[in-house]
This record gives sequence, C-alpha cells and structure tokens, in this order.
Amino acid sequence: MPKERVNDMLKKLAAYIKEYKAPSIATPICMIFEVLFEILIPMLMASIVDDGISKGDLPHIYKTGALMVVLAVCGLISGLLGGVFAAKAATGFAKNLRKGMFDRIQTFSFSNIDHFSTAGLVTRLTTDVTNIQNAYQMMLRMCFRAPFSMILAMAAAFTISAKISLVYLVAVLALSTFLIFIMRRGMKYFTQVFKKYDEMNATVQENVKGMRVVKAYVREDYEISRMKTACENIYRLFVKAEKNIVINFPVMMFTVDACILLISWLGAKMIVNSGGTLLETGDLMSLLAYCMNILMSLMMMSMIFVMVSMSIASAERICEVLDEEPDIRQPEKPVTSMRDGSIEFKNVFFNYNRDGSGEPVLKDVNLSIKSGETIGILGGTGSSKSTLVSLISRLYDVTGGSVKVGGVDVKDYDISFLRDQVSVVLQKNVLFSGSILDNLRWGKPDATEEECINAAKMACADEFIEKMPERYETRIDQGGSNVSGGQKQRLCIARALLKSPKVLILDDSTSAVDTATDAKIRKAFREVIPGTTKLIISQRVSSIMDADRIIVLDDGKVDGFGTHEELLGSNDIYRDVYETQTGGSGDFDEVG
Repeated sequence: MPKERVNDMLKKLAAYIKEYKAPSIATPICMIFEVLFEILIPMLMASIVDDGISKGDLPHIYKTGALMVVLAVCGLISGLLGGVFAAKAATGFAKNLRKGMFDRIQTFSFSNIDHFSTAGLVTRLTTDVTNIQNAYQMMLRMCFRAPFSMILAMAAAFTISAKISLVYLVAVLALSTFLIFIMRRGMKYFTQVFKKYDEMNATVQENVKGMRVVKAYVREDYEISRMKTACENIYRLFVKAEKNIVINFPVMMFTVDACILLISWLGAKMIVNSGGTLLETGDLMSLLAYCMNILMSLMMMSMIFVMVSMSIASAERICEVLDEEPDIRQPEKPVTSMRDGSIEFKNVFFNYNRDGSGEPVLKDVNLSIKSGETIGILGGTGSSKSTLVSLISRLYDVTGGSVKVGGVDVKDYDISFLRDQVSVVLQKNVLFSGSILDNLRWGKPDATEEECINAAKMACADEFIEKMPERYETRIDQGGSNVSGGQKQRLCIARALLKSPKVLILDDSTSAVDTATDAKIRKAFREVIPGTTKLIISQRVSSIMDADRIIVLDDGKVDGFGTHEELLGSNDIYRDVYETQTGGSGDFDEVG
C-alpha cells in the first residue's frame, strides 16, 4: 500500500481518538516508567552479587534488596496503570469509530448504500473495528515499551561490555530482517480474510431472515453446507497467514537461547582470563538479564507487526465507509416551507450508475400533478415505478432534469424538512422492536396517544390492534415478525400518516391487504386528508381506478397519463391489465 494512503488512513482514524487523548498519552508514559524500573533492577542485582555477596556486606545486600523490591512494586504499578489507561483509550477509540461510521452511514443516499452490502457494513462495524481496537491498545503499550526497553537495555549492556553486547546487535539485525520478510508474506492473506467475513455474515443474515423459507423447503442441510464453506474459507486463509507468522516464535526462542549460550561462554571466558578485572560475575548476570529484555522486546515488536498487518486491512475497509461522500447533500440555503403538495417532473432522466454508464432507468419523464390529487401508478415489473417516487423525497437525485414539489426544486429543500412533508411507505415494510406506539411514533416522535389512534384508524390498523391483549402497548418483534404482512403494511401507513404530510406515497403498500380493507383505506384518505397529494403504486387496477388520474409506466417512460376511462380507451397496456384482472368484462360499473 502506498505510504501516502497509509498516512491518510492514520490521520483519518486518529481524528476519532477525541476525548481519549489523555489516556492515550498517559499509557506510553506509564510504559516508559515501567521499563526504567525494569532496567535498573539488573544493575542492582549485579551490585548485590559483586559488592554484597562477594564482600560479605550484609547491610548492602539488605539495602539494595529493599530498593529492588521498591522498584519492582513501582514497575508493577506503572504496568497496571498503563494497562488501565490503554484499555480506556482503545475501547473509547473503538466506540467513537463505530459511532462515526454509523453517523456516516446515516448520511448516505440509497445509491451510497448500494455500494456496500449489509453484511459488509456489519463486518466493518464489528470485526474490523475490534481489530483496530486491539491493535491500538497493543501499540499504546508495546510501541513505546518495546523499542524503549530494547534501546535502554542495549545501552546498559554496552556500558558493561561493548564486546559481548555486539552479540545483541547482530541478533537484533538478523531477527528484524526475518520479521519484515514474514510479515510481508502474511499480510496479503489478512487482507483477503476480511472479505470472507463479509460472505460469512451475509450467509448468517440470509439464513436468519429467511428461516421460515428455509424450513418450509427443508433446506437446512443446504444452509449448513453454505455456512460450513464460508467458515472453511476463513479457516484456510487464516491458516495460510499463520503458517507464515507461526515460525516467528521458534526462531525468536532459538535466537534467545543462542544469545544466552554465546554470552555465557564469552562472559565466563572473559571473567576467567581477566581474573574479574574486565567483567565480574554480577555483570554477567546483568548481561543475561538484558539479553532476555532485548530479545523479548523484539518479540513484542513482532507481535505489533502481526496486529498492524491485520489492522491495516481493517483500517482500509473502515476508511472506505468514512471516505464515501454522500451523493445527496444539504443545499447552502435550504428551504424550510412548502406551499402545497403539487409535483412536477420536467425532462427527468435517472441512472443508477453515478458515472452515467448504461441505459437510464427513467427517460424524459414529464408530469404535472396538482396538490390534493390522488394519482395511481401502474406498470410492469422493472418499469421504474419505485424509482420514480423515490425522486420526490430525494432518496435519489435525478441524473437530468428536475423534480419540483410545491413549486420548488427538491434539491433546494432542507432534506429533513422535505422528507417530513413527503411521507413514503416503502415497498419493503420495516417495523422495529418495541410497542405498537413506539413504532407509530417513528412518524412523529412527540405524537400523543390520541394522534396515534387516529392515524391507526385511517389506516384501518385499529381493527386488529383493538383485538390484541395490550392494544397499543403490544410488543412488536424485530422486523415485525409477530404480525402478518397486511397488519405490518397498515401499521407502516399509519406511521406515515402521523407526519401530516403534504405528499403521501404508497409504494405497493396495500398488496397484502384484502380488497375490502384497501377500499376502506382509500376512502379514509379521500375524507380525512383531501388536501394531501396521494401517489399510490399498485399492481391491482381496483386499488387505483378511482384515482383522479393514473400514470402508466413502461420501461422507464410514461406510456399514459389520465383518468381510468381515458386510459381504457387510449392505452393498450392499461386496457390489457384491466381486462385480465376483471375477467375480460368491459363494464366497469358492473365489475365494481
């Protein structure tokens, strides 16, 4: 990865440390003090051997021993404080990072969301952030401790014997070269493994959401096989990565043992040959202690390299979310008032590909809808009915042309204000865990219970709510799994009505409702909210034939726009659908 890209990622991620800068700074300070205490202990140990034991000076032994205990306790306290500060800083950093990512996702338009799979976003918010958290915690503790410990131990060793300390220098250089080599080999596998986590999460998500279908078609074995394959893919990649890294520990221990043997041999030889003038017994003990200190520091650094290798792949995936620029942005001077619910499409083109490649899904759409009108929208699968209405509430932005609501271009409105005034009941109805009242108040958080009841009555949802034991306090499971499709649709319509919008869009939102209830809902709309512009997408002619006008879409183009009677006489598509659904009878009143 280019150095500039790494630096950019580090700057972007560092911005989320925020209020945890203090513990982030305190951690390495504590680690440095811990290292200082550890480095001083071997020196005191050498003094006990050379100045105390060899000379029989018991007071010196007691005094130096007591000082060693004090230093050991101070080192312990410094280490504990460093661990506490590091944990606080790393978990706080992870919290901010998750919140920052989630906040960023909330600003995405539908086209931004289309760039990431749901499973991919979940992996980024969980596994990837956890990797960053672990790496950050280790870096705070080890990145300062390990190099500082190695440098101080090396300096202390050279002050004792520069000749013997050359053994450390050779070992450090050899091990560093080896570590860089194996880290580079292992890193490419860590980059790949997180993509496999996305696949595994997608498998779990599909299985849980589609559990009823899985059981209905007795496909449990197939789903188990899919999950097994996803897990094995992750296993294989981790094994490949770990095969490169696992050799690190035995090579490290071999180097440590070789250094101890060399230092023991060279030190003993120097003591004997010089009669203790060039090197004393206590000095040799200190050198052996520093040997472990230096090489263990190098091992810590190798562990940091492993964590950093894993976290770089995670950091890149997190930055992809943070770098994603929302397509839909707030205008400089947003409009926060809407004259009425009139809608105008002028030469509208729309393409899902932001680079403009491919065929537009909406082509040269021109429509003028009066405020308060009820407009039906009919068309075959893939005729871009949902896309058309998504442009009104600015869930997507037009590729060409303009969409106006209340005489103002939707791009000029404050986004929150526009979506409060243009209420959409999407094709895929979603309810959240909580009571029925909690779900209804998604449309208006400060709505009273009376307002919620009135909205439920308009959507004919009160018919089944009143039969429930706890009525409006009845708990809805996640996704609305404990209510039927028709009940879910009516609750979603009631939720949208609570906004008292200027424009109400029902995107095939009564498909699971019986025709009688559908007729009641439409009647309530006419009587209770006559001033609201209503756009009703439906595959049933009976749901839209009493609309003021009907739009017929075909392959992203307006094929017809008029009343039921006008379209029966002039539009082949509408007439064919009507005759098919009414058994070929041309007598509208009789069929009705």
